[in-house]
Amino acid sequence: MSNTMYNKMWHQTQEALTSLLDKESQKMMEPHQNQVFIFQMLATFYIKYVQIFRNLENVYDQIVHPQKRILIRKILDGVMGRILELKNEMVELELTEFHYFDDLLQDLKLAPQQLDIPIPKYFLKEKLEVIKEREKILAQILANTGFDATDKKYPVRAIPLEEAIKVIQVAERARQGRLRAMFMKQIFLQEYRARQAKILGEKIADAGAAALRIQKVWRGFQQSKKAEREREEEMIFLGMNPPPLFNEVGATIIEAEKVTHMRDKVQMKHEEDYRGALVTIKDDLKLTEGPDIKENLQDQIRRWFIECRNLTGTFPDYPREEEGGSAIIFSNKTPQQVIEDIIANQEEKETNKKKKKEKKPKTAKKEKEKNETKEKNKEEDEGWKMSPSIFLHTMEEGSNVYKDVWKNKDESWNFYQDYDPEMIKEEKRKELESEIRVQVDELMRQELKNLKLAVNREKELPVKTGRKKGGKKKNKRKKGKKGKMGKKDKDLTADRTIESLYKELVEEGLLIQALKVNLSDYIGEYSYLGTTLRQVSIEPMPSLLDVRQLITLYGVLPLGSAAVHKKAPLVKSLLLAGPSGVGKKMLVHAICTETGANLFNLSATNIAGKYPGNSGLQMMLHVVFKVARQLQPSVVWIGDAEKTFYKKVPNSEREMEPKRLKKQLPKILKLLKPDDRILIVGTTQRPFDAELQPFCRVYQKIILVPRPDYASRFVLWKQIIQRNKGVITDALSVSCLAKISDGFTQGHIVQVVKEVLTERRIRQQARKPLTAVEFITALTSMSPVYQEEEESFKVWYAKTPMGRKRALALTGGNAENEKDKGKKKGNKRETEKKKK
Repeated sequence: MSNTMYNKMWHQTQEALTSLLDKESQKMMEPHQNQVFIFQMLATFYIKYVQIFRNLENVYDQIVHPQKRILIRKILDGVMGRILELKNEMVELELTEFHYFDDLLQDLKLAPQQLDIPIPKYFLKEKLEVIKEREKILAQILANTGFDATDKKYPVRAIPLEEAIKVIQVAERARQGRLRAMFMKQIFLQEYRARQAKILGEKIADAGAAALRIQKVWRGFQQSKKAEREREEEMIFLGMNPPPLFNEVGATIIEAEKVTHMRDKVQMKHEEDYRGALVTIKDDLKLTEGPDIKENLQDQIRRWFIECRNLTGTFPDYPREEEGGSAIIFSNKTPQQVIEDIIANQEEKETNKKKKKEKKPKTAKKEKEKNETKEKNKEEDEGWKMSPSIFLHTMEEGSNVYKDVWKNKDESWNFYQDYDPEMIKEEKRKELESEIRVQVDELMRQELKNLKLAVNREKELPVKTGRKKGGKKKNKRKKGKKGKMGKKDKDLTADRTIESLYKELVEEGLLIQALKVNLSDYIGEYSYLGTTLRQVSIEPMPSLLDVRQLITLYGVLPLGSAAVHKKAPLVKSLLLAGPSGVGKKMLVHAICTETGANLFNLSATNIAGKYPGNSGLQMMLHVVFKVARQLQPSVVWIGDAEKTFYKKVPNSEREMEPKRLKKQLPKILKLLKPDDRILIVGTTQRPFDAELQPFCRVYQKIILVPRPDYASRFVLWKQIIQRNKGVITDALSVSCLAKISDGFTQGHIVQVVKEVLTERRIRQQARKPLTAVEFITALTSMSPVYQEEEESFKVWYAKTPMGRKRALALTGGNAENEKDKGKKKGNKRETEKKKK
């Protein structure tokens, strides 16, 4: 795809965005009452923003013009943030993390795949060198300490010589036995064929009859093959089967990959040229236009002095540097406007003086009462309104810049899409003017003092003591604040470098190497009946791709973009709860791979015996979060998260002290700010073993990871067999496997496929194709996730804050009623205690 195609794609996307922004600004002002209508409105906006996000991400990745990319990046981050805001709105409205858009997708004529949120490639592209360098350092430290994961081999057990001889003898005798059996079989078959030939030789005497029989068999075989071929062609034509070379990489795809690789190089070159031009053009402007700018500014300020004196009779006070200097007065104003401002300021001062005299003090109570009544009336009159957005303003700014600069810009001269020097000159002129203005302000302040002394015959007034005192007080306050903060956030490792702390954490096993797993490797299928089931008051189990979507929204996007993390609804902690083998740890590693984040392991089993005592625990957490902040983005993983909040610690785990982090985790979460791209992720197989309230208080978002449904199992079997060099033929019924493996997880399926597809079995596939029976026999030795276990997860989730709110909303109750009931129960208990 050429540059013109991507430019066209950008223009189309921008038009779609501007129309969507107009619609949203209209809808935001209108109050609504109907919840179904509100959700459909939010969902429609969400789906349309996702389409825009997909296009913009593609455009940003492929466009090579450096100045266009700056604007597209700004809009892309704005759209990303808006998607997160809308998701948050939908969660607060429906009181569930999972939403289903089947009916809307049908109306908008979109496939579910078009709703998949892409992970921007710039997350890794822009810091590829830093990630590679960090990986090298980590691998080196692991190699030096003997924890290198790449050199791990299976342990070799030494056996005595006699035992080794016995093993060889057994193997050799078995080989000889097999050969003897094959030889005897061949002899038996020869004798059998000879006997059969004798019997048939008497019957078939006529050669013509023999030829007819051969023809009959051959024609039957040929016709069956023809029918089979025609059936296959029909299935391909109907789209039921893939074409023969469907899985093979075509020449066009290889060519496209080459073009994208070349485009990346061009992008980097243009970016370097642009950065160089920023410096050189500014230096040239300083030499050519700098003196003229300085003279013009001085003349402008001198005219202002004279006009002020003519109008007011005195020279004006020069604006201070903190206020912005002379830029406040002359920012985009003509001399006439400046004169009008002077007159207006003088009139304002006079009117303010008069008002102060006329004003009478009003009682604060009356004002409060009035405000309260107004707020109550507003709440009663108005329905649901969308909460104000932070990202709408940035998107509007970006679209306005696009309209003003790029929409109708003639780029016929710029075929190679290099930087535009005229645009750089405009930017740098403003920068240069502000720099020169600071110097001019210093000169003109001195000139104004001299004018006051010489013309007005006035002595220079000393600075008022009140201001000095105020300034001192402010400084004192600041010092006090710093002192207090110093006590709270005392740096325990101020004398140590980040490199040494990093090395210590790796050696202690608290900073681990994330596995190279992409989020797209988490295979699954969409839930196509979610909306239909909810309409019949049945809560559907989320599909695996719904879970993947949530991980992208809550984990990957905020960690990948600093701008989005700072302004979007803040998610500090995630909990992934589900049975064993559903891919919880894989999702944690995928977050790190997609964002280039560091992975810290604070699981109860991993920190056992490390940094003992309270002081040691504080030191460990201080070091972990100091390194996590410095080398952000970072993921802090807590495996078996329920152990930290055990109701009762088992006797076998008491020495491990699993509850060490219980009191510390809430404190850590409070200290995390929007600037800190740190995500705490907990994984658990048994959430019901933990104390519910503190557990839910620490983990802000709880995501249930279910066992795969039929559609997901079908896709899993197919893809995992193919990834392990298996060939799927008509002899292998994948739908049969998907049906029989109900209750088994992704982990079970992977294990079974690896057991069946040995190197020997892969070689045999050409003459002996795979069958479902081979996989089913391996499955029988494994225990599945039973319905009761899945129900226990559902029951536990219903007790969580989100689950309770959802249940109350479905039954038509209110949270306030529940609070009143709790108060009544508490009062009853108190009265009973008093009676006793």
